[in-house]
Amino acid sequence: MASCTVSILFPLIVAMSAAEPPGCKIRITNRGLEMLKYETQKFVVEELSNITMPEMKGNEGRFEYTINEVKINELNLTYADLAFQPGLGLLFEVQNSSIALSFQRRILYWFFYDTGAINASAEGVNIHTVLHMTKDELGRLKISNVTCDASIRKMKMKFTGTLGRVYDFLATFLTTGMRFLLNQQICPAMNHAGLVLINSLLETIPVRTEVDKYVGIDYSLLSDPVVTSRSLDMDFRGMFFELGNENNTLVNYAVNPIVREYDRMVYLGLSEYFFDSGLYSYYKAGIFQMNIANERMPKDLEMLLRTTYFGTIMMMNPALVEYPISLQLELNSAPKTTIKTSGATVAVTAIVTVMVLPPGTAPVQLSSMTLEAKFNAKVSMKGKRLAVLADLRRFKIFSNQSALESLALIPLQGPLKTMLQISVVPIINNWTKGGVSIPLADGLDFIEEVVEYHNGYLIIGANLHFSKGLREMIEKKIQGDAENTI
Repeated sequence: MASCTVSILFPLIVAMSAAEPPGCKIRITNRGLEMLKYETQKFVVEELSNITMPEMKGNEGRFEYTINEVKINELNLTYADLAFQPGLGLLFEVQNSSIALSFQRRILYWFFYDTGAINASAEGVNIHTVLHMTKDELGRLKISNVTCDASIRKMKMKFTGTLGRVYDFLATFLTTGMRFLLNQQICPAMNHAGLVLINSLLETIPVRTEVDKYVGIDYSLLSDPVVTSRSLDMDFRGMFFELGNENNTLVNYAVNPIVREYDRMVYLGLSEYFFDSGLYSYYKAGIFQMNIANERMPKDLEMLLRTTYFGTIMMMNPALVEYPISLQLELNSAPKTTIKTSGATVAVTAIVTVMVLPPGTAPVQLSSMTLEAKFNAKVSMKGKRLAVLADLRRFKIFSNQSALESLALIPLQGPLKTMLQISVVPIINNWTKGGVSIPLADGLDFIEEVVEYHNGYLIIGANLHFSKGLREMIEKKIQGDAENTI
């Protein structure tokens, strides 16, 4: 029995200990919430201003009344705060604020019929709203629940018109009803704002999307966000994949990025795996192949190659001497990223084949050599797109056939390195300069970025900037959804 229990528990223990580390991590700090608070206040004011209230009808003694066309003219948030609610999500709190309203009245008193406006104010408005944040089944951040508590301490009304003073005794009765109705409308408005509108904005954060025609990226959350009093931390898969074979992905054995700082509004942590999975996916897609020939071949390099392999050509076929020479580069394994405190590098190993190109017939191979290169990789951020700029750092070639040929290749080291720097590196940088979008809502951008390198990962600290207002961001998403359904 004991052995049976062990056999059942052991796979579970192994699975728990082998939890997938994140390739990408994001921390939003209290400073980030301070910037979000102003936009949130504007958004809440707009939402509460759109509250609609039902028509009130009734009678009191000799009075018959109807009140309709309720309008909220002004919402004065005396105190409003946006904060992290540890273990849950975000807290938005309003205290001791006021709402100015106006209604239309129709009142029948004996034989007198009167219409006009009623100005009212709700005072001592308190709203306590918590947005519960989780990951959904797709790995997307979402508001799963909203808990709301609202109260109004008192309401005042002021009648105008011929019988204004006569109606004053109705104020107590009407304000009690209006306070109840208004209070009943606040939390549904806050629930709709969180569960519908904010969630529609969160849907603009990429989860699994195409980067280009070769690869895509998976930004699904690995677990529910961790909320403390100082930050909201999110662990994303951060994995690239080949579009032609989405199941052929690189296993993540990299270290977990550790974010220790709280000084900036947001921090982005990227492990070596984030970059390696991208390089692996491009390698599997066959991107890292190149043929340098004809107009792409530098003339001085072609002359040097022709001189180096002149004897080989003459032994094979003297008629080949005048034909163009080409270099075919093909990686024999995926590039490997290394991140240390000194910076990031990418190691590349490739097979370089020297060919003669007789017109009308198949190319003739002169030699095959191994190229080993290491590139410095400078990581930068613009808006919410991450880009990498490569620069050749170290380079060497050696023969796959003999040590003697390796010695003969020594004169080619310098020209080939120059060729890579001039011809190949710009092509690589052209692929990467467009960058890849990080998992941030549409309308939010990084500014004032600082990149710090650690052993196995890097951290980008930045501040946030609203390129659009919160309302504009949400309306754009809703409009886009509507257009897609047409």
